[in-house]
Parts: sequence; C-alpha cells; structure tokens
Amino acid sequence: MKSRLLTIILAVTLFLLAILSLFVGVMDINLASLFSGDAKQWEIFIVSRLPRLLAILCTGVGMSVAGLIMQQLCMNKFVSPTTGATISSAQLGILLALLFMPGSTLWGRAMFAFATAILGTWLFVWFIQRVKFKDVVMVPLVGIMFGNVIGGITNFLAYKFEMTQALSSWLVGHFSLVIKGRYEIVYLVVPLVIIAFIFANHFNIVGMGKDFSKNLGVNYNVILFMGLTIAAVITASVVVVVGAISYIGLIVPNVVAMFKGDKIRGTLVDTALFGAIFVLVCDMIGRVVIAPYELPIELIVGILGSILFIGLLLYRLKNGRKAIRLTGSGTTGCGNSSSHLDGGNQT
Repeated sequence: MKSRLLTIILAVTLFLLAILSLFVGVMDINLASLFSGDAKQWEIFIVSRLPRLLAILCTGVGMSVAGLIMQQLCMNKFVSPTTGATISSAQLGILLALLFMPGSTLWGRAMFAFATAILGTWLFVWFIQRVKFKDVVMVPLVGIMFGNVIGGITNFLAYKFEMTQALSSWLVGHFSLVIKGRYEIVYLVVPLVIIAFIFANHFNIVGMGKDFSKNLGVNYNVILFMGLTIAAVITASVVVVVGAISYIGLIVPNVVAMFKGDKIRGTLVDTALFGAIFVLVCDMIGRVVIAPYELPIELIVGILGSILFIGLLLYRLKNGRKAIRLTGSGTTGCGNSSSHLDGGNQT
C-alpha cells in the first residue's frame, strides 16, 4: 500500500484540479447555472471548457510518457522529445503540409507531422548510436543541435515562401484555440500509452543494451523502433493541436524517478498522472495571471520547469544517486534501488 501512496495522491490531486479548471476562465461558469439548464453556460462548457481539459490531460500524459520511453530506450535521462529533435521534426512536417497541401485538414497536416517526427527521431537515435565516445551530456547536446538544424530549415522555408505567420500557431504551445472539433487528434495518445504500458518490460530490456536484449530473446531493433515511433506519434499529435511545449518529457519522468525508480511499468502511471497535473497547473496559472488575457502555456512551463529542473540538479549534487524512498526497503527500477540522471548504467 505504501508503494501505491504516490499514485493515489496524484490521482486525487488530478481529479480535484480537473474539476476546478472547468470553472476557470474569462467567462464565468457556475454549477447553479449548469444545473438550471442555462443554454449559454452549457455551450461554453461543452464547446470550450471540456475539450480544453481533455486536450490538457492528453498533452500532459502523452508528452510525459513519450519522454519516459525515449529516456529508457536511449539510456539517457536528458533525452526527451525536445532534446531528441522530435518536436522540431513535427513542426517541419506541418510546414510541408501547408506548402504542398495548403487546403489540407488538421488530419492531413497530422500525417505529415507523424512522418517527419518519426523520421527525425529515428535519425537522431541512429546518429548517436554511431558516436563512439558519448556521455550523459553529449547525447542531448547532439539532439539539440540536430533539432536546431531542422528548425533552421523550417524557418528558411517559412521565410522563403512567406509562411511564417501561418506557422506561428505551432511554434508556441497554447490551449486558447482548443475547441470542440479541433482537438480530437490528441485522443491518439490514449491507445499509444496503453501500448507503451503493455510493452513496458520490453522497453526496460532494450534500455539495458543490444547484447542483453539478445540474450533474453527480445528483438532489439523492432522494440527500439516501435518505442521511438510511439513517442514520435504522441509528440506530433500534440504539436499539431497545441503547438510546441518544451521540456515536459524531460522534467516529469526525472521527478517521478526520484520517488519510484526507473522501471517503466512501475513509473508509467505516476509519470502520466504527474505530467497531466503539471500541464494543468501551468495552464490554470496562464489563465489567471493577467486575466482576462492569457499567457501561452509554453511560457509557464518554461519558468516552472526550469525551477523544478534546477532543484532536481541541486538535489543530485547534494545526494548523488540516492532516490527519495517511499518504502523502507526493497528495490525499484531495473534491479536497483536508485534513480539516476547519468542514464548509462542501468543494471
């Protein structure tokens, strides 16, 4: 029961915050008006507030799980959709859709984003696998540089074909345009997260290396590319609807790993719950700070995420590889009782 205490706390917190978020916004909504059948209040609730909440939950869950998968497969706690060029690749796909299919629907743009996000993530992992000397810091730096190259290509094409303004909606993440009929693509997160949970043990094995996977009868390349594809599709589906939201996939899995270890099956639910809470809190802050105006969630995530990440680094410097234990004994993660940021030694 003690080991599940964090999960219960996160679930209850998420439920309460989700209810509260439905009544936070420019237009006042109250339970009395809803129960009395006020048509205008119900329209705002169904068309705007509920879709926004569902999009926030899918975004938080999806980006956090995508980061967790990439960190495990790459054996590096600093890898995420942001530092693995996945977000930049998805933005390039959206631009290509706007250039070659200007009349495309949201699903048409999503197809381009899926293809480029998958390709960009695969290229990043293929490249770092061929770097002979790599450490915990160099891998994400390579990903950031690769992402900047892709971003540079995207910006060049946008300026050349005068598509900068059209692309701007996907460069900064925000939920202000999420309404009924324009966000349902993020529902893809749900089946993909379920698949990730089913294959969680396989991802753990692949994260231990190619030889280890072969000895246990796991097809290393198939599981690796399946995991990367899941992470890329989740990221692209979020970018198409919401825009780029950085560092959720980097911060959330690391914070949860401090409490629960590194084993995906043991941390995936907690990572998803905490990711949803983190995004929901950031969105609510953005709605009330300068009300009736709204700050982009990308800005709030950047500020709070930076604070959390600095605190995480300071904790690591002070306590080394010690995790925050929820139980008095026992093991967590892949056979050890600590979570880590150096990602290269998972035994």
